[in-house]
Amino acid sequence: MPEENSADQHFLDLIRKSRRGKFKIYIGMSAGVGKSYRMLQEAQTLIRNGIDIKIGYIETHGRIETAALLDGLPVIPRRRLFYKGKELDEMDFQAILNLRPEIVVIDELAHTNIEGSKNEKRWQDVMDILDAGINVITAVNIQHIESLNDDVREITGVEVTERIPDNVLRMADEVVNIDLTADELISRLKAGNIYAKEKVPIALRNFFQPEKILQLRELALKEVASQVERKIDTEIPRNIQNRAERLMCCISSNHNVSKNIIRKTARLATYYNAKWFVLYVQTPREEADKIGLAAQRHLINNFKLATEMGAEVIRVKNSIVGAGILEAAEANKITTLCIGKPHITLRSIILRTAIFNQLLKKLSSSDIDLIILSE
Repeated sequence: MPEENSADQHFLDLIRKSRRGKFKIYIGMSAGVGKSYRMLQEAQTLIRNGIDIKIGYIETHGRIETAALLDGLPVIPRRRLFYKGKELDEMDFQAILNLRPEIVVIDELAHTNIEGSKNEKRWQDVMDILDAGINVITAVNIQHIESLNDDVREITGVEVTERIPDNVLRMADEVVNIDLTADELISRLKAGNIYAKEKVPIALRNFFQPEKILQLRELALKEVASQVERKIDTEIPRNIQNRAERLMCCISSNHNVSKNIIRKTARLATYYNAKWFVLYVQTPREEADKIGLAAQRHLINNFKLATEMGAEVIRVKNSIVGAGILEAAEANKITTLCIGKPHITLRSIILRTAIFNQLLKKLSSSDIDLIILSE
């Protein structure tokens, strides 16, 4: 009976996948590269060809050339509501589901919905719309990708709070990069094509500096390249079968360190197009009645982050962390193990910690690679 249930579920998953809408994402290195403009250009082409396409949400940011492309396109009115004493507008998620257009354009994928909405994030709305069989064209900037959060903060000095899980990009049928050189982007800024004239000097001193733009451009190009490579691996048969990579990172109850390790492993999993796991080995001193509430909350948040980014979370109990890692790695056929950088020298660990020595010996005699990540 369990096997029949499993087969039934597999068949149901295939049906749902076939009914799911197609998903296209335009990605860019920053605001102003032309993502919204390109989406509206595509919408104009599609409507001329008789396709039932509607604008679910677009943000023109007052750019005249972008707003002009809305002419003739059917726009679904936004939902008006009051929040903290202010009247705000929001994408009308339910109206999109009711109208069921063939294609809907939805801008600002990383947007956080107003409190009281069905979903917390717009990307979650998009997932529901795709599940309803509606095709979606959307856009996002590279700095909103969850696993790149630390890299973006290092480049720009800004903590981006609105982010989408990497797994959302993996679900896309197409990811298209909208690319400009740093000089072209700065020229658009100075011409008033991105922000109002009074905001230009501040933008030039902060975000819109050539070295920052160049680094963000590199991130965007690498991301799209990895998406193309993954599409090739999954859709084009190859004579030589490469080893199926399976990554696992090990986290502790240390919130910030674990969060960084999760993000870095997610990037590796994206590049390798690999299934990946997050492992937490609970020792007796971290039992629920012994660990602090703050540490418990951090663990739960990190498990949620890992799941949203596409990982499978594994929790095991073992009085010896290294032994727990070995057992989990073998049980899940892990090919690459990712751990945080030890706080003492590797030499002293090998000399003084028998279980770590055993772990290294086991790894050296197997096909499991070890990556030590900086925290």
